[in-house]
Amino acid sequence: MKLKFKNKKFRIMQVSDAQDLQFVRPTMIRMLNKAYDTLSPDLIVLTGDNILGNHLCDARIGTKLVIHDIEGEKAAMETAIDKLIAPIEQRKIPFAMIYGNHDDKNHISKEEQADIYRKYSCNIGLDDSESPDVATYNIPIYSENGEKVQFNIWMLDSAWLDSAEDKSYEMVKPEAIEWYKKRSAQLKEQNGGEVVPSLMFQHIPMIETTELLMECEKGEAGSVPGPEGKYYKLKPEVKGEIGEYPCTVSDKNGQLEAIKECGDVKAVVFGHDHTNCFTAEYEGIEFIQTACASFRCYGTRTRGVRMFEIDENGNYETKFYDYKELMGNSLANELAFIWDADGMIKQKVALIAGGVAGVAATAALGAKLFKKK
Repeated sequence: MKLKFKNKKFRIMQVSDAQDLQFVRPTMIRMLNKAYDTLSPDLIVLTGDNILGNHLCDARIGTKLVIHDIEGEKAAMETAIDKLIAPIEQRKIPFAMIYGNHDDKNHISKEEQADIYRKYSCNIGLDDSESPDVATYNIPIYSENGEKVQFNIWMLDSAWLDSAEDKSYEMVKPEAIEWYKKRSAQLKEQNGGEVVPSLMFQHIPMIETTELLMECEKGEAGSVPGPEGKYYKLKPEVKGEIGEYPCTVSDKNGQLEAIKECGDVKAVVFGHDHTNCFTAEYEGIEFIQTACASFRCYGTRTRGVRMFEIDENGNYETKFYDYKELMGNSLANELAFIWDADGMIKQKVALIAGGVAGVAATAALGAKLFKKK
């Protein structure tokens, strides 16, 4: 599938940390459907923790194991992935994906998971035999006439489970960095010696992300706890918000140096940290952190999607759209958010304890959501 600019523009939607099960939270799906329909992306990138892979065998409520064989686990995975991908497939929007730390914490290998995604006609990527990981690849975006690669998307795997060692790794492999340098040089050569401007997506933030923070006093506005009992907040030049100290890859592996050497990457875009959502320039490269889309896992009011609008000159603009901006301010949408979002226990209790009116409203909402399933 060849992706092309349209009217000299190309729109990418990032959905990060959907992180749900076969029993998907319907409010997230409603939010994503609204985003697809109103923001009209040309490409959707799923940047990891697309499913909550280590809880596929759990019951609908609680963590009791109800699936006890690999076949059942795979069937649950296929259902979970389909809940996320089917709305994209129905709209015929091209999509690409990478893995996060939660995707392969189960008995289904990344290659087997990739085969599930490949079954969808709108899937692109997962097809580079020279890369060290199935989910490390690049996506060229062509000019409107389809003759020239005008822009490029890098998709890097940054988390995997080593079943033999029973250990999780959170890093971009050195082999992936070497692959990137080689492929970047090839694109440059094909482009007459000019670098092809690019965005790079990976699930787990680079270590340098912590350089965007400054130490502060406990309780100071925007402060979060960090290492050694200290507190930190975003530096003044960083635009956005932070809800947790960045959880980064374990090793630099020369990634920043490679990016600067190749000179093609305008921004590196991350997920993983559910409550962080900001942009900042670091050593000439923009670091972009996107909050989660998930309602099943921890998060804040900042749950949503990020859009990139790219022009044929290689410039781009980006904006994060949260649930409220996408869905509006109606009481029904607010109740749906409270009912489905983890971390809203107090609000749910207040609804239940609020008398007949509150219970009736909640029941009506529950019936409406159940019908939508």
